[in-house]
Formats: sequence, C-alpha cells, structure tokens
Amino acid sequence: MTTSTAQLDIRLKRAYEPPSKNDGRRVLIDRLWPRGLTKEKVAVDRWLREIAPSTELRRWFGHDPGRWREFQDRYIAELKHQADLLDELLSLAREGTLTLVFGARDEEHNDAVVLKRLLLERSEERTSGP
Repeated sequence: MTTSTAQLDIRLKRAYEPPSKNDGRRVLIDRLWPRGLTKEKVAVDRWLREIAPSTELRRWFGHDPGRWREFQDRYIAELKHQADLLDELLSLAREGTLTLVFGARDEEHNDAVVLKRLLLERSEERTSGP
C-alpha cells in the first residue's frame, strides 16, 4: 500500500535547533556542514550533501529573497538530475517522519523549502498515476 501525500510527514528544522525524538529520521541536506556544530549537536542519520544546490547556485542566491523565485526554478532544474536521491528521501518519508535539516537562518527562503515541496509533488505524481 502506498502512502498518500497527505500522510507523509516531512518536516524542516534548522541544524542549530536541538534535535527532538519527534524528528524521526534526520537528514542534513546542505552541501556545507553547519558552522560551529559538532556531529553530536546536529545528530543526523544521514548527510545528503549531493542533493544541496550547486555551489554556483548557492553563491548566486546568497539568501536574497529578491532572487527566491528564480532560485526555486534553478534548484528544481538541478534536482531533476538527482532522481535516485529524491527517491531515497521519499522512501524514508514513507517509513515515518522525515526531518530535512538545514543551516540557513531564513526559514522561508532556503533549499529545504523547495526540496520538501518537490518531494510532496513527486509523491503525489506517483500515487495518482493510472
């Protein structure tokens, strides 16, 4: 039985916030390790740096909200080449709560927001097929 999008529990959490038992599987999705934090403090089950925006895209964006729309488009284009990693994350989400851990200060304009949306859309596409 396939889990529907409404049942997927994908959460977003800054690496600087303490982990919680309610986080489920914690996956760090940044290319760079969060500054000043130890592995114990971040407490992730997996570090998927390959799914992060390219260095070029990250530097271009610079967390400038004025570039947010274009950043989303560019990042989604990059993610189209990461089907295996997207499927891995979806598989983890289907097993239980998945928390995407990120380091950005801006909790509304970052790669985790885009990635979560894409994962939910991808799940919906797979469950609504013929």
